[in-house]
Amino acid sequence: MTGKSAIQILPYTLIVGQEQIKLALELAYIAPRLGGILLSGHRGTGKSTAVRAFAQMMSGSLPVTLPINATEDRVVGGWRIDELMKSKPVPQPGLLAEANGSLLYVDEVNLLDDHIVNIILDVTSTGVLVVQREGQSEQKPVSFTLVGTMNPEEGGLRPQLLDRFGLMVNVTTETDEDKRTKILETVLKFDEALSQLKNGESSPYIEEALEEDRKCRELLNEAKKNFYTVKLPKPVTKNCVRLAVDFEAEGNRGDYIIALAARAYAAREGKKQVTNHHVAAVARLALQHRRPEVLQNKQMSWSDEDEERVREILSDN
Repeated sequence: MTGKSAIQILPYTLIVGQEQIKLALELAYIAPRLGGILLSGHRGTGKSTAVRAFAQMMSGSLPVTLPINATEDRVVGGWRIDELMKSKPVPQPGLLAEANGSLLYVDEVNLLDDHIVNIILDVTSTGVLVVQREGQSEQKPVSFTLVGTMNPEEGGLRPQLLDRFGLMVNVTTETDEDKRTKILETVLKFDEALSQLKNGESSPYIEEALEEDRKCRELLNEAKKNFYTVKLPKPVTKNCVRLAVDFEAEGNRGDYIIALAARAYAAREGKKQVTNHHVAAVARLALQHRRPEVLQNKQMSWSDEDEERVREILSDN
């Protein structure tokens, strides 16, 4: 459980202005088979802050971070070099094993070697880590919430890899002055409260935030436990397919992701059955990066017209 001494960044429930990121993080935690989240946006838009705050809330520590120059051995596991130099082969767990039960954060995932990205996505979707050493193969159950971030101006992901990220959020700079003011005020209050703790004083502001984080953590764990008890009616399942077809998502992964995400959203709300309301809430996250336009201009935007299309498709059934 996160305590005062463990607070390193803004508590999760204090974060404002990043509701789509927060929703994606929560859904991917509830339904690990979603296959991870891609956050695309410019620097300074709060991507890292939201991810780290979520990891801090759920596990009490910052996420395991995978560096751009990570080798395959560092990712999946290899041998301890110091022991190997002594002719003593001692296994060393990789970053994927270290992230088990927590969150794996891959900054600038678009700059990683495609082979490494493929390995990570395979483990995310299957829940199984395969480690091969000296001709021997070992399988380990591994589960973590994968979050990759990227700046689209620095290049994109290959379509095959892009499609394998279950959810995607296009993060933009907040332009509304009132919302930006609220964000700034929250950060300033937290800075003041953090200085109180460092001086050995109590902080009602942080204590209240930690209590809200605790409630949120309990809610998400309960939703994860109940995920497969939530029913997915056939008409709603058909609507998942209709949305994917209408937005021209290639293959069948889009249908599956919409259904998984909608079920996770219903579980998050404590519902026993998925409705079109839940489908509508997750359509953007599941479809935004799977449309033909993305392959042509790399722009993963979602317009008011797209939202209207979703409403029309769901209201017709």
